[in-house]
Amino acid sequence: MMGILMLISVITGLIYSERDALGVLAVSLGTIVAGTLLQIKKPKKTNIRAKEGFAITGLAWLVMSIIGAIPFMTSGVLPNFTDAVFETASGFTTTGASVITDLEVVPRCILLWRSFTHWIGGMGILMFMLIFIPSNADEMNIMRAESPGPSVEKMVPKVRQTAFILYAIYGAITLALIIALIISGMPVFDSICLSFGTAGTGGFGIHGDSIASYSTLSQNIITVGMLLFGVNFNVYYLMILKKFKSLLHCEEVIWYFLIYFAASIMVALGTFRGFLGITGWENVDSYACFDSFGKSLQSAFFQVASVMTTTGFATTDFNQWSDMSRGIMVLVMFIGACAGSTGGGIKVSRCVLYIKQLFREFKNYIHPNSVNNVKLDGKVVNNDTLRTTNVYIMAYMMVYIISFIIVSFNGFDIVTTFTSIAATINNIGPGLGKVGPAGSFSGFSILSKWVFIFDMIAGRLELIPVLIMLAPGTWRKK
Repeated sequence: MMGILMLISVITGLIYSERDALGVLAVSLGTIVAGTLLQIKKPKKTNIRAKEGFAITGLAWLVMSIIGAIPFMTSGVLPNFTDAVFETASGFTTTGASVITDLEVVPRCILLWRSFTHWIGGMGILMFMLIFIPSNADEMNIMRAESPGPSVEKMVPKVRQTAFILYAIYGAITLALIIALIISGMPVFDSICLSFGTAGTGGFGIHGDSIASYSTLSQNIITVGMLLFGVNFNVYYLMILKKFKSLLHCEEVIWYFLIYFAASIMVALGTFRGFLGITGWENVDSYACFDSFGKSLQSAFFQVASVMTTTGFATTDFNQWSDMSRGIMVLVMFIGACAGSTGGGIKVSRCVLYIKQLFREFKNYIHPNSVNNVKLDGKVVNNDTLRTTNVYIMAYMMVYIISFIIVSFNGFDIVTTFTSIAATINNIGPGLGKVGPAGSFSGFSILSKWVFIFDMIAGRLELIPVLIMLAPGTWRKK
């Protein structure tokens, strides 16, 4: 499947008469042959238990990143193996962090492959494969391992049909976005690449300034696109079924938009020169500010959408904004998008559950004999879901702290180190400091880059599948 999907890059190279397409073609054919040979020997047991679903998913994403890196190496864009794997892992995990310092010299076939990895990884390549292989109940373990969020359920009885519905919705919105961008005046090639990046909430641009050089209309269309792909896809399925009453109970989506608009207003105020002047901020001229509140709003709505949905596009270097605005941006980096979307982060639903659990404990302290349930979307959340939600945050903190300690040996400032981990484990892309929108990850050591690769894959798969894959007990025969 990976080899077949690479052919879109080959076709692009042929259209633009690029010799680098031949290298991609060789990789594509080699991958197809290797995949075919691997299917000759059939396993005796084909049932997929939970731990096997996690192991399959974790290993598949690692192998995908290694295979997908080869076109970067054959083209000479990233001849270093670590850099090539970093770029590809960043693409598939829809992170958008990059080690390429000059995009203007990169062949178009590689630029398209780079953006297409976002689209493949956004909904998940294993989920895509479930459309084409016979369906059985065990494959739900793969879908749960690959799909982001506290819980994943089938939309219809069969996993195959669920995967098809998800990708049909995903493809339809992507196509609508491409058409809208073309109508706005954006070139066709740019529209396709940026739509792939928006759909996967990845954020790989094809110019050095991300999308700052495009029209305000195009930027606004991408803003709407990012927000749409940050919504739980179950919402769109309910809309197709015309179950509009059920939409009123989508508590996570309501909180998603409330947080987005509140953060956007605060960021806009923090970048408006008039507001900073009235409130008595010192050294206002040292920050990147806007004289027009309308421009502040437009920029804030875009950048907050980009960071909260973990897309990572940029229209301005928010690394130069006031501390207030940058602080809000860091907060929404961690919150992220909705569960069941293509976005990353901790997820809005988890954040809501953490707050509700906190208030439940307060009530239990005050009224020890009372029964207080945690509800989401009007339904009682069972203890298993709450337990896995709490386990996730502990695993998240553990991985974050270990990653921070290792990366800190680079000797960069604490803002760069802290936000570089946040940008990779939350699948955002740009952070602050040296990894801001105008910077890159090229200056980090090889060890740090492999830490980032691990964080990107672990963050995309919600940590637990990767940690279970690495656990010795997973590989013992019982």
